[in-house]
Amino acid sequence: MAVWRKLWCSNLLAVCLLFYLLLHTMDVHARPANMSAAKDKSPVSKDENEILPPDHLNGVKMEMDGHLNKDFHQEVFLGKEMEEFEEDSEPRRNRKKLIEIFTKVDFNKDRSISAKEMQRWIMEKTEEHFQEAMNENKNSFRAVDPDGDGHVTWDEYRVKFLASKGLNEKEVALKIKNNEDLKLDEETQEVLESLKDRWFQADNPPPDQLLNEQEFLSFLHPEHSRGMLKYMVKEIVRDLDQDGDKKLTLSEFISLPVGTVENQQAQDIDDDWVRERKKEFEEVIDADHDGIVTMDELEEYMDPMNEHNALNEAKQMIAVADENQNHNLEMDEILKYSEYFTGSKLMDYARNVHEEF
Repeated sequence: MAVWRKLWCSNLLAVCLLFYLLLHTMDVHARPANMSAAKDKSPVSKDENEILPPDHLNGVKMEMDGHLNKDFHQEVFLGKEMEEFEEDSEPRRNRKKLIEIFTKVDFNKDRSISAKEMQRWIMEKTEEHFQEAMNENKNSFRAVDPDGDGHVTWDEYRVKFLASKGLNEKEVALKIKNNEDLKLDEETQEVLESLKDRWFQADNPPPDQLLNEQEFLSFLHPEHSRGMLKYMVKEIVRDLDQDGDKKLTLSEFISLPVGTVENQQAQDIDDDWVRERKKEFEEVIDADHDGIVTMDELEEYMDPMNEHNALNEAKQMIAVADENQNHNLEMDEILKYSEYFTGSKLMDYARNVHEEF
């Protein structure tokens, strides 16, 4: 009897293990093809985050890899308060917080948000993201400026970067000083080459091959510099432009990597992604509606401090929730469409609105 029980448990364990492996495999294949490769990687360490340019830029409409920023509306509506709206937060608390934000956006206190008021708010929240990036940059710059002379050489940065990847800092510094081969893997070498190009782009004229704190900010956050914004646009166009004419057609903008859709679930997600990009291309980025997006058009679209874009964005955001079609937002509308503005869906959104407002 004991032997039978032992065999039964052993077989049960094997079945459970097989079931787990099957689920894991299904999950891997179900991933949508359009997700950025950076999202699939394990989280990097804090030290690496301090000195690596971020993949995601808050308040910028497009990611560095050319994907649309799915959180853009929430970033320019909530600013630093984004983290306060979590899916599992208490609905009443979230509703109260959203009402507080509504009263701040409603500048003239008429209990209705106009496009101009929303534009003003978007510009404030974008500036808030800018200020946050500048504050973080001070710490990042100190981390890569070991001698504290206010300037960082490419070699100094390279040493810190490779140390953050697990290499011995002193050994790397010595090898670089003696022009010895660092024997890096191919992926790390490619990242370094890309960073080096970006580094010298951030070196304002006259080029001295050194970055000061402001230039280092442009290196980490190209949205802070017009010149680096042009560079970022050039990189995105290079990745998406299939015929080499330095412009983007709709088909180039919505194209997906060949052979990456594994199943119907992924196909459905990719279909949604294509529809979103098509709408963005035709209604927003292609300013003259000629079916072609130039670098200038993409640069205007990417510029987070473009007031005209902010007004257009304000109108779009209002249109999503403007049920009475008066081109303004009322309290009940913004609460009903809370998920669009905050990422958090409020239950019983209308309950006690008047009392809390």
